[in-house]
Amino acid sequence: MKNISNFGIFTVLLISSLTIMVGTVIAPSLGSIVFNLNFKYSPGLLITLPALGVVVFAPFIGKVLDKLGAIKMLYLGLIPYALFGVAGGFITNDYILIADRFLLGGATVMLQVSITSFIAEVFKGSDRMKLIAWQGMSIELGGVIFLSIGGVLGQRYWQYPFYIYLIALVCLVLVFKTLTGVKRLDHLNPEEGILKQENKPKVRLVFYASMAAMVLFFVSFVSLPLYLPEAFGFSDSSTGYYMAFISLIAIITASQMPKVVGKLGDGNTVALGFACFMVGYILLSLFTSVPLLILVAIFIGIGFGFTIPLLNHMMIEASSNKNLGKNLGLYSMGVFGGQFLSTFIEYLSRDYAVIYTCAAGIALVLGAVLGLAFKKVEGD
Repeated sequence: MKNISNFGIFTVLLISSLTIMVGTVIAPSLGSIVFNLNFKYSPGLLITLPALGVVVFAPFIGKVLDKLGAIKMLYLGLIPYALFGVAGGFITNDYILIADRFLLGGATVMLQVSITSFIAEVFKGSDRMKLIAWQGMSIELGGVIFLSIGGVLGQRYWQYPFYIYLIALVCLVLVFKTLTGVKRLDHLNPEEGILKQENKPKVRLVFYASMAAMVLFFVSFVSLPLYLPEAFGFSDSSTGYYMAFISLIAIITASQMPKVVGKLGDGNTVALGFACFMVGYILLSLFTSVPLLILVAIFIGIGFGFTIPLLNHMMIEASSNKNLGKNLGLYSMGVFGGQFLSTFIEYLSRDYAVIYTCAAGIALVLGAVLGLAFKKVEGD
């Protein structure tokens, strides 16, 4: 057995970035893709259908993970991720395309639960929180890079963004080279360590909080590719750069998240993230000036950085050794279930100002409720 190398950590972070890439890589060119594929249903479905696949497959994948282990699960997930991903750019039948994007979600949850389980097996304590923060940063860095590249490629030709999914095959080689045979820590071995007890109330609360946070974050990802060209005349590449800027803010925030948690605590930091979502959507609903779009991106990015990476770590901490895989599957259901549910917010109104006002109201209410609930759970 060997200790994980820096290149191995890079592999972990690169694979983590694939989970956000699954929907967002085609976001900047969504309008062109829908037109050329002649997709007759809601455009946002092409972004969020993989999330529905995650929700459906997550309970099964979480249980299988405990039997197969993280590395085998990674091998099984990376190939279908690449194949289903790139195939989406060539399917013109609506029903087959829906099935393809749905199955892509099944491959995605295999990657998410296995790579997070690998982190839990190799790191502990403050080192684990640090790497979970890095994981959150890498997810959003993937957003920065892949959104930007997707926007540029989509402006050249609408099919080109789909080829980005093939990076999963590169990850497959990296897993074999850098992660196979890495030494695991004894704290997750029931025969050698002390069994950690599961905090069931906190597990449930983290599930609901992760779903709510991802609904709020993804409202921007399913609406901005259509709203920005309409209200501001943005091109595909400009939309990609703007959405990448949101991800860049999330990276910076996630890097500081452990320090903020040290001062405010877990629950208060999550509540602060929801407050930032609220401010971002209030600004987006009231103003249509480009300078204020910068503030919108800052607040929405901070909202992500203070919620999703932290909630990931909280789920690990609340899980027992034997239930880690199951609970990581539950966390994936929350995160990607939130992505899928964000699609339906457009049915509230055809007026984007109304949509963003509703999102701000949801952030206010849920932030207050979840902040109080976490205080109660942590107090117990």
